Amino acid sequence: MERVSSGSIELHVADGCAQLVLNNPTRRNAITHAMADELIRLCAEIDGREDVGAVVVSGSGSYFCSGADVAELAASSADPTSDQALAQLSAVYRAFATLSRLSVPTIAAVAGGAYGAGLNLALACDVMLVTPDAVLASGFLRTGIHPGGGHLTLLLQRIGGQGAAAMALFSATLTGEEAVQRGLAWQVCPMDELVPTALRLAAAPARDSVLARAIKRSLILERGAGLSADAAIEVERGMQMWSLARKGPDAWPKPAR
Repeated sequence: MERVSSGSIELHVADGCAQLVLNNPTRRNAITHAMADELIRLCAEIDGREDVGAVVVSGSGSYFCSGADVAELAASSADPTSDQALAQLSAVYRAFATLSRLSVPTIAAVAGGAYGAGLNLALACDVMLVTPDAVLASGFLRTGIHPGGGHLTLLLQRIGGQGAAAMALFSATLTGEEAVQRGLAWQVCPMDELVPTALRLAAAPARDSVLARAIKRSLILERGAGLSADAAIEVERGMQMWSLARKGPDAWPKPAR
């Protein structure tokens, strides 16, 4: 395994798959301004690596992410409209947006829990895997602040209006198993199988990074455009023809005899 970067966020690359590991375990991997900047930088590095076809995002220790670092938020709360406060909060949310736009498929491996902005980080990935007893919480109302970073839209996209209202307005929490039942997450995994399962899932796109990136582009386009079935057929036709051409004549179905 190639260790590309170490520090507040670690980047490891092996067999076409990159692992981004939040490394602030004493604060349950709360995201600092510096970590947000590092995440943006590492995403740009991954985008530029043609050998990477998938990304797994996890946290060091037994917890995924407890949100934005409260110490930094407290320091800026005396004047939340100051340039420094705006820069710090904007960096955190820009990091989530950058992750959501990453050109390769992404998997969040959520152990322990994801709270507030930490849930944003998990929802910025294409697929979320969770441990059974993980606690997923919006957390913003409970801490007395309005949701940020596109939190409400991320919830609406995954669990619809009622689910988003339950979590954001009524502070409902979900265990990992409940999150899968309600469509917030994809699969429940035991703690010791969480990252290995994510890596196995990532193996398919990692084997063909060019095709994986093409499918990811189409997925982002169609998700945001709200296309009709007919329009989606037209959007996908060209890319499907391109993928068949890559494989050569043997890719075409043989006529029945």
